[in-house]
Amino acid sequence: MIKSMTGFGRCEVSDGERKFTVEMKGVNHRYLDANIRMPKKLNFFESAIRNLLKKSVQRGKVDIFITYEDLSESQVSLKYNEKLAEEYLTYFKKMEESFSLENDIRVSTLSRYPEVLTMEEQLMDEEELWNGLKKALDGAIKQFVETRALEGENLKTDIINKLDGMLKLVDVIEERSPQIVAEYREKLETKVRELLEDTQIEEGRIAAEVVIFADKICTDEEVVRLRSHILHMKETLQSEESGIGRKLDFIAQEMNREANTILSKANDLEISNIGIDLKTEIEKVREQIQNIE
Repeated sequence: MIKSMTGFGRCEVSDGERKFTVEMKGVNHRYLDANIRMPKKLNFFESAIRNLLKKSVQRGKVDIFITYEDLSESQVSLKYNEKLAEEYLTYFKKMEESFSLENDIRVSTLSRYPEVLTMEEQLMDEEELWNGLKKALDGAIKQFVETRALEGENLKTDIINKLDGMLKLVDVIEERSPQIVAEYREKLETKVRELLEDTQIEEGRIAAEVVIFADKICTDEEVVRLRSHILHMKETLQSEESGIGRKLDFIAQEMNREANTILSKANDLEISNIGIDLKTEIEKVREQIQNIE
């Protein structure tokens, strides 16, 4: 399946006490680069989140935004430190006796002293927390992969159309090449006749010159290889292979190399123009391939 590296996914999961929201967005990148933003209390799940992502995503820069809300009323509790309160009272008693002062301490006053009463966050059930977070992650990743697959199909259709157009250009080069040699021979014979006038033309010399010219401009090997690369790319796009972006990029480089050679050998305006068109289309294909996983 062809997948683009551009995608978006979102999922919200709530069980009445907790609510998890996961948003994902991706763009093209050489490797898998995941950037996760989440509350500190979820940080110990980072490794598990990355492992879960790797099962569905091979390449791309992926930003993951996670929010968490605890909707329960038991998320914090009040803690009373009786020992510390007792110590405070003991020292107040000593101060009363030492300095002959009235001990006017009240419960309301004592409760405000440091650490006598504290708010303590309840310990979270790690497994229960992960189960809720994983549901939200699974939903977001599923949508993320679906949008990438949809975009991938659009890319696949566009690239195949471009490849079919390139095959037609290659056909024109194959048809035109023998004509160039024939036209060169005709021009050469005409020029020799003009120079020698009534003198007999030496056919052997003409034939030798034509052979040298034909060998110089011959692009048969390049055309065969270019056609092969184009067909190979089409087969790869139509296969069920995953993670083909790098492979397609390599094939495109080889296609560009053959097109360059054809253009450098071209001794004909029509083939030169076709060579330029081929390079233009190959560059368009390479740009599209950069966004394939």
